[in-house]
Amino acid sequence: MSDSGKKQKLGRGLSALLGEDRTATSAGGRNLSPQSLPITQLRPGKFQPRQQFDDAKLQELADSIREKGILQPVLVRPLPGEAAQFEIIAGERRWRAAQLARLHDIPVIIRELTDTESLEVALIENVQRADLNPLEESRGYARLIDQFGHSQEAIGRIVGKSRSHVANMLRLLALPAAIHKMLEQNLLTAGHARALITASQPEALARQIIDQNLSVRDAETLARAQKPHADQGTTSKKTAKAQKDADTIALEDRLSANLGLKIQIDHRGQKGGVVTISYRTLEQLDDLCQRLGGRDH
Repeated sequence: MSDSGKKQKLGRGLSALLGEDRTATSAGGRNLSPQSLPITQLRPGKFQPRQQFDDAKLQELADSIREKGILQPVLVRPLPGEAAQFEIIAGERRWRAAQLARLHDIPVIIRELTDTESLEVALIENVQRADLNPLEESRGYARLIDQFGHSQEAIGRIVGKSRSHVANMLRLLALPAAIHKMLEQNLLTAGHARALITASQPEALARQIIDQNLSVRDAETLARAQKPHADQGTTSKKTAKAQKDADTIALEDRLSANLGLKIQIDHRGQKGGVVTISYRTLEQLDDLCQRLGGRDH
């Protein structure tokens, strides 16, 4: 199957991935019908975008499983080089809850999936179910770009979102670590976080949003008010920043997230351009020099 064809299939959602025809088999002859496997033969997936599992909600799911069983099979793939061991691609939450419910076996569907497909499927399931916090979703998109070379437009097709949504989510990665923590704890929404990107004091504004339970519109208004009244030179720089295309801004944000430093790209067409890396401490400068020098400590 071509790469474009594969992504179109993924874009149809989990029903296509799990197989509408329960009697179908894969190209390698593996039966796609649900089967039962011991819980001990399953392991969490390395491409799982979800990092936070709510204990109370897990217990609720465990109680439901104890009463009604697991209604949707867990999607897994064989672990290379390990006999009778499988990696969970979609359904880790069900697997965890099944352990709380003291089940010995759970229904699974086994698929032969590549690393790229595994991450795509995991993202589809979690995004469609709205199971990820904004930072987990952003990191999933960044991993598809950095590790597997996907474009923002391709990611949008895969998960059923617009390219602008993907670009806006990637911009969250450039926010300070303290705000990342608030997103992980679901103290802020993605809308709040997007407003903080343009704020001159994002951490202070984030705490104000939480303390006063402010709406996204309120946060946007306060973020605009935070911008200092600057001289003409600063105003010109801001105007130039506003004129940058979305792809350049997204690239700046992604590089900033990867390096942990502020990155500015001044593209000047056929004349080339300038990349500016800003640092605050000598430790950051030393780390940057080590990376650029090819030394990994």
